[in-house]
Amino acid sequence: MLFGLFFGAGNLIFPLHLGQLAGSHWLLAALGFLITAVLLPLFSVLAISVTRSEGVYDIGKPLGAAFALVFMVLIHATIGPLFGTPRTATVSFTVGVAPFLPKQFDQIGLFVFSLLFFGLAFILSYKENNIVKNVGKVLNPLFLLLLFVVFLVAFTNPLGSTTTASVTKAYLSDPFTNGFLQGYNTMDALAGLAFGVTVVTAVKQLGKKKPRSIALTTARAGILTMAAIGLIYLLLILVGAMSLGKFKVSADGGVAFTQIVNYYAGRIGQAFLATLLTLNCLTTAVGLVAAFAQDFHKHFPKVSYHVWLAFSCLASFLTANFGLDQIITWSVPLLMFLYPLAMALIVLSITSPWFKRDSRVYLTTVVLTVVPAFFDMVVSFPAVVSQSSFGLVVANFQQKFLPLANVGLDWLVPAVVGFALGLVWHFAQGQAAVGVVGKSQVK
Repeated sequence: MLFGLFFGAGNLIFPLHLGQLAGSHWLLAALGFLITAVLLPLFSVLAISVTRSEGVYDIGKPLGAAFALVFMVLIHATIGPLFGTPRTATVSFTVGVAPFLPKQFDQIGLFVFSLLFFGLAFILSYKENNIVKNVGKVLNPLFLLLLFVVFLVAFTNPLGSTTTASVTKAYLSDPFTNGFLQGYNTMDALAGLAFGVTVVTAVKQLGKKKPRSIALTTARAGILTMAAIGLIYLLLILVGAMSLGKFKVSADGGVAFTQIVNYYAGRIGQAFLATLLTLNCLTTAVGLVAAFAQDFHKHFPKVSYHVWLAFSCLASFLTANFGLDQIITWSVPLLMFLYPLAMALIVLSITSPWFKRDSRVYLTTVVLTVVPAFFDMVVSFPAVVSQSSFGLVVANFQQKFLPLANVGLDWLVPAVVGFALGLVWHFAQGQAAVGVVGKSQVK
């Protein structure tokens, strides 16, 4: 089930496109990508396990209930109705179905497809106790079987050699960092936190009741899931790099996938791709709308799970009809803001037993992370924001005063400094408390 929830639309198209962008430098780019697209999502699942949380709200709770609620809403809005969930329908349609339709019917085709898509997602997630069966036992194995066929054809009849593949300018100079930032687009670190409530609910339905047992089961599932996803990413990156033997670098991974499948199998291959993508994206959509409804019902219980579920599906349907390009364009800035915060909170959660989940460590780390993350968001917006007078001032300040700003990692040094300051504060207060106790005992 966890594999099906994680592996969605972006998990197919972004690594494939990365392979085309990196060319013969695919290995370094893959290493960077695997950190943010595999290791970090694994850590997000482990964070749920270590802190014995039941969702993204619990991860942010050491900073107070208000922060935890705002963070939960932002995460669910981003991977839910605003960007992540609509993308599951738009990728399925744009890459799989649109090539069968005349260009003038694209908009009405997307409307009908997304309506049916989210209607089915609503039905499959209507009963919470059926999510494991619907995603883990039915949709997921079928998707994996179809994906295996794609890899079998691609590697037995390669389109080109990875060693001679051309490299785009950005990946020629810094393939690792660019691969690292590409991993943001999968949204999986955010999804891992948001899926916490769905995973914990599913584990309880399997008969695990004790917190320690739930935590161990969640951790094991996370390790197995992300190992499998990591292998698939590597294969997709290789397929993307090999495709340069026949094709130029495409506009996105969806176009690349269409070109590759059509080359091997023509219209039959396109029908195969449409089936593959729709199954893949539907599994993730089910997990996303269910996680949204479960978490919001938990924190706003006056509204039922089914009403929140209907809201999530309806809002995702409406957003999907803006089209894939618009969704990706406007999702990048919010990801540049939320990913550093999510990474900071994930690391804090995993290491929290060391400092007893002291809110002071959380405070210094997050405060020093959120400012540069906000700057990254501003400069990542389309030109209407990033090229405004405010956007240019922010960009100029970044480049002058924040290290690693030129590669989009200007939050990293402040976050580490904040974490170190928080630990010093924690242990210094601890030593002071021990000193006070010692003096009172001597008296």
